[in-house]
Amino acid sequence: MHGNDFAYELSFVPLSDVERTHRIERHGELALALRNEDIEKLDGALLDVKAGGLAMENPNRPASPTFDLDSVGTPTGSLAEQVAQVLSQQVNPAIVSHGGSAELVGVEGRDVYVRLLGGCQGCGLASVTLRQGIEQILRRMIPDLGQIIDVTDHQAGTSPFYESEKK
Repeated sequence: MHGNDFAYELSFVPLSDVERTHRIERHGELALALRNEDIEKLDGALLDVKAGGLAMENPNRPASPTFDLDSVGTPTGSLAEQVAQVLSQQVNPAIVSHGGSAELVGVEGRDVYVRLLGGCQGCGLASVTLRQGIEQILRRMIPDLGQIIDVTDHQAGTSPFYESEKK
């Protein structure tokens, strides 16, 4: 379930299966189990039943992705291995807070093909994330990189606001 900028997970489980890392709140006959680390992110949020199902209205926003390029060493191996290392160690930890991730699809010469997934797929800011975030990180970590080509099917994403980059 998505709402605003967060991705939400909702499941129905017996209270006896709820982990100790969760806080239980009771609302009449309904008991909600919330992960302790998510309580602050849900402050002021409203879970509403609408005609199409459940909708989450949350006034909070995830922190902007930050990229700590000094925390890891220089990537090693083939170009594909280097790109995969940077995506897994630098890019994905930063964009996961928005429910997204990036994966390497392929390499041709020095050019790499990248697919955005989850909350990034179809997001109106996907091209900004790719060009001003992911591409900048990849170029800093792998200076002789060629083109970075987005092969994401953004029309299949959950956000209706994506517009293709203007070339």
